Amino acid sequence: MKRCIFWFRRDLRLDDNTALFEALQSGFPVQAIFIFDQQILQELASDDPRFNFIYDTLYNLHKELLKSGCSLLCLQGDPVKIWEELIARDDISKVFINKDYEPYAIERDYKVKDLLQKHDIELHGYKDQVIFEENEVVKADGKPYTVFTPYKNKWLESFSSAEVAPKKNPSFENFESSNYTFPTRAEIGFSKSSVKVKEYDLSALDLYATGRDYPSGNNTSYLGPHLRFGTVSPRQVISRLKPSDEVFLSELIWREFFMQILFHFPEVVNHNFKSKYDGIRWRNNEDEFKKWRDGQTGYPIVDAGMRQLNETGYMHNRVRMITAGFLCKHLLIDWRWGEAYFASKLLDFELASNNGNWQWAAGTGCDAAPYFRIFNPEEQLKKFDKDLAYVKKWIPELGSSSYPTPMVDHKMARKRALEVYQQGLK
Repeated sequence: MKRCIFWFRRDLRLDDNTALFEALQSGFPVQAIFIFDQQILQELASDDPRFNFIYDTLYNLHKELLKSGCSLLCLQGDPVKIWEELIARDDISKVFINKDYEPYAIERDYKVKDLLQKHDIELHGYKDQVIFEENEVVKADGKPYTVFTPYKNKWLESFSSAEVAPKKNPSFENFESSNYTFPTRAEIGFSKSSVKVKEYDLSALDLYATGRDYPSGNNTSYLGPHLRFGTVSPRQVISRLKPSDEVFLSELIWREFFMQILFHFPEVVNHNFKSKYDGIRWRNNEDEFKKWRDGQTGYPIVDAGMRQLNETGYMHNRVRMITAGFLCKHLLIDWRWGEAYFASKLLDFELASNNGNWQWAAGTGCDAAPYFRIFNPEEQLKKFDKDLAYVKKWIPELGSSSYPTPMVDHKMARKRALEVYQQGLK
């Protein structure tokens, strides 16, 4: 009997899932699958908390499907080879996916599409993880925006409430009857993590605009990992916003801005967006990088942020800017080093945003802080954590002899950074 396959990727939910909605209306029974991509898994620690979040989410989806006499089929390996096996085994009519815009995903999906076409199987891809995808918010001449504010203005101009109307899925009766066994963590090669992804919370958005820069306050939504892995859709989030939540909405637009930058300019993964900065001579001192990584720089706001990241997988957004700027400007360490470290730790790691924000901090990106804008970490501490509530939480030895003195003098580091940048721009 012919069937359709819905392929879960960055959309780990049953409700308001565009491609799943379409698959369940296809007229064919639908089997849902997830592929643990071996190329991605091999880059992760055995207790990686992001794997565990994906695993737990998938297991809950599997249990939910079992209630209706169907199940989730989880597979592991090379996606293209797995699709070869599925094609040989099943009589597949159509495959439904939500689109992914990262370079690796685009290449993977192209290979899968080519394979499916050779077997006369239709691949249907849908926009789901964004409100506007790669070519929907562009300049009048069709070229992509490379500066945020004009992009945001066009985004808002193009937006209507119809864009965020969440979809109601048809009955689960359209899933194919199945009872697949869900794999254990050990079978996939992983173990439980002590680091957990928090539930997102949109209840304090009234405080977001005024409180978002203060890391000691509880004004964080913890939404990032959920958008990253699709346990909630951007439509579901935006449909809950009020007109007064414009600052929070702006952050969601930043996410889409960086995603379209990555799509149109994939070279930013490894290169400066602005090539004029290619001449910067980074110091790249490994001992200094280690102090930064371990939260031992002697600057409390920097060290608290790095310790929070290392222990929890989260870091407050204001502190991300401070820690990133410190690495690039005070220590003159290549932004790619910091980006890679954040990628290994952040629960909400998303290539486009991580890359875009690191290049912003380094001054090399499309919409960057000027290279001569160098945060003074001591002034940032006075401004955003004057009572030391945040830094004391993460640095219990603060004020004692065991806490290091500043590893570099701010005035000297600022002067050095300006000189190196100016020389590199010649």
